[in-house]
Amino acid sequence: MFTDTKAFSGFAVDDVEKARAFYEGTLGLKTSEEYGILTLHIAGDRPTIVYPRPNHVPAEYTILNFPVDDVEAAVDELTARGVEFERYEEFDQDERGIMRGEGPPIAWFKDPAGNVLSVLKPD
Repeated sequence: MFTDTKAFSGFAVDDVEKARAFYEGTLGLKTSEEYGILTLHIAGDRPTIVYPRPNHVPAEYTILNFPVDDVEAAVDELTARGVEFERYEEFDQDERGIMRGEGPPIAWFKDPAGNVLSVLKPD
């Protein structure tokens, strides 16, 4: 039934304009907006919708992963753009917040709504 559809995902935020400023301005993604819903145009032709939700509660898990060739360079660039990386007690992370050894090198950060995102180096 769904084998030929182009599925897409989405997640909620508390403020679409703050989300647009972050995803477009800070992360450099192409965005569009229609009917109060933001669309992130991510490489690979997989749009992701970002919708407003009253009483939004941030996801406590990673909702969006950005594969990169160089995690260290991505962390440095995002830090220079004002992004703060998360620290989790259960993971051994270096001074930049990058975790290695339990899967691919990965570093987590949050969007303005508190949703968890990451940059990672796939195998």
